[in-house]
Amino acid sequence: MLRSYWKKNLGTHLLLVLVAAIWGSTWAAGRFLSYGLNEDSPATLSPATSAWLRYAFAVSVFFFWSISSRGERSFRFLPPDRKSWVFSFWLGILGTMAYQLLFMHGMRWTAAGDASLIIPMNPVFTILLAVPMLGQRISARMSVGLLIGISGVAVVVGWSPNSGIPLEHRILGDLMILCAALSWAATTNLTKIMLSWGSGHSSLEIVVWYSVTGWALLSPWVIAENWGSSIPEPSVVEWLTIAYLGVISTVLSYVLFAKGIEVIGPTATSSYVFLVPVFGVLGGWLLLGEEIGASMILGFVLIVVGVTEVQRENDRLSAIS
Repeated sequence: MLRSYWKKNLGTHLLLVLVAAIWGSTWAAGRFLSYGLNEDSPATLSPATSAWLRYAFAVSVFFFWSISSRGERSFRFLPPDRKSWVFSFWLGILGTMAYQLLFMHGMRWTAAGDASLIIPMNPVFTILLAVPMLGQRISARMSVGLLIGISGVAVVVGWSPNSGIPLEHRILGDLMILCAALSWAATTNLTKIMLSWGSGHSSLEIVVWYSVTGWALLSPWVIAENWGSSIPEPSVVEWLTIAYLGVISTVLSYVLFAKGIEVIGPTATSSYVFLVPVFGVLGGWLLLGEEIGASMILGFVLIVVGVTEVQRENDRLSAIS
């Protein structure tokens, strides 16, 4: 039976590994766009500009997708009613504008590998924010899991092998990445609320709606960061990196991940997210020459143990209620 399962679903699992590899590579890509290869080869774009251009690619792909999907299946490029617009606006603030600004600015100050190890705390923040947003309970066991996860973050930040980056810079960058994870956790809970309305909104439509609104909200930041400066002239490599983040990482990977949920279920699909930091560390090492050390392994293990403990306890409480 198990052999039959793997024979039937092997392609889906391999695609999910590919998704994890793509998402892992975004940390090195973000570091390259925000900081550059090194001090002698700095980035030419501001963080907000890189984020805005990334979503220019993503929104364009989503738009053409919405046009091509008309007929056999309905796909709405914009929210259909006022309530959906309001939620899409807040999702645009949190899931696109805030997340991208925190991500890109954070990657200017910290190592790609370090940041990728911190982002798995996102599920913990999602559950914690569900307490005030969704009326979810939190137990002592969840608190223990949270403390274990935070201790893992402390190990990654305090004992990073990437000592070439000053500690105060890493702390600032990693704090921004933690705030980005918190912002994404709020986005996840707001998305759950929208899906619970029973209005026929698909998760992909919601992603498109807050991508569009968030892209518009990023525009003032781009103007502010470039005010008084000459028009940025990205290199060919920077353009390719932005296109990769916008089309492959933002659009294609999400579609493949959603397909994984459809075929093998949300629990099995979500487990592949824990591979993202592994590819993030490897990407920083291969593409940017970052260091890999035992502290990163220890921090990653503590974070995974903490997150897993919180998720298991959350599932147990949900089953009881």
